[in-house]
Amino acid sequence: MNETINNIVKRIGLPRLIIGLLFLATCLTAVMIDLPFGLIVSDILRRFGMFGVLSLAMVPAIQCGTGPNFALPIGIICGILGTLIAIEFNLTSPLLGYGFISAIIISLPFAVLSGWLYGLLLNKIKGSEMLVATYTGFSIVSFMQIAWVTLPFKHPEMRWPIGIGLRVTVSLASTFGEVLNKLWGFSIGKVYFPTGLILFFLACCAVVWVYSRTKAGIEMSAAGANPKFAAASGINVDKNRIIGTILSTFLGAVGVIVYSLSFGFLQLYLAPLYMAFPAVAAVLIGGASTSKIKISHVIIGTFLFQGLLTVAMPVANELVPEGNLSEMLRVIVQNGIILYALTRIGGES
Repeated sequence: MNETINNIVKRIGLPRLIIGLLFLATCLTAVMIDLPFGLIVSDILRRFGMFGVLSLAMVPAIQCGTGPNFALPIGIICGILGTLIAIEFNLTSPLLGYGFISAIIISLPFAVLSGWLYGLLLNKIKGSEMLVATYTGFSIVSFMQIAWVTLPFKHPEMRWPIGIGLRVTVSLASTFGEVLNKLWGFSIGKVYFPTGLILFFLACCAVVWVYSRTKAGIEMSAAGANPKFAAASGINVDKNRIIGTILSTFLGAVGVIVYSLSFGFLQLYLAPLYMAFPAVAAVLIGGASTSKIKISHVIIGTFLFQGLLTVAMPVANELVPEGNLSEMLRVIVQNGIILYALTRIGGES
């Protein structure tokens, strides 16, 4: 009996099992205390779609051997910059894909260049990628706080009406806010299904999955799984690490654009600082490790992680109205999962 239970726990994964049971428990609690469960389910679906591509950015980074991309803020900054340029030059009309496609296209060269430079850095510090990634991500966010004040954007919806610099949050209501949420969206009772948002996330997953099955994708995975064997087989390990880093950076740029249009606001300054941590926690909850990952880990992990946080916040606030228990729960779950994964690195190696 104990052996059967151990096999089940090992197959599912302890983090996924704990979070899954906690998610079910909070859902039952929400129903029992008469919370508007239809609205909660709608919010779960929305958060699943809006955070999904950011979590997907972990796939090429882990596959190429650089580990979870804690420097995701680099790609996020590229996406924010591309969106600001699209708004500045009024590239947000319906004829241009509601500005969404324009923002992605403009972000592409920034993401490729940034990912290439960051990939070169990672090749110089092999073995310390996660530590350097965290400091690099924090550094780029700090540097861009100066840039947001000095860059010559003139659009009235982005600049402060008095003083200099860009606003902390830029509304996307008049450009392409919630465009994917409303695309083919429908309601079943009180549950709203953001069809376009979910389909775009799944389409991105499909593209990454197909790429991982191509010759270039297989070489990248081989270089990450066993660098010495890959090098002996004639695979350029450093080149594939750079390719994986570029892909992860670009997915981070696309991810923050999807996140922002679903949220309705573009968040600048300190907002990107900790956005890598929910993405890392999600894929680890889904069953990924610091060296192995599948698309299914991204989908399952993002749903469980965002679902738990979505349900836990109103439940915690209803049960304990004093204090900020829901935010404490979010921090404990997110950072606890990351810490659990990092403690297992030594055993795997």
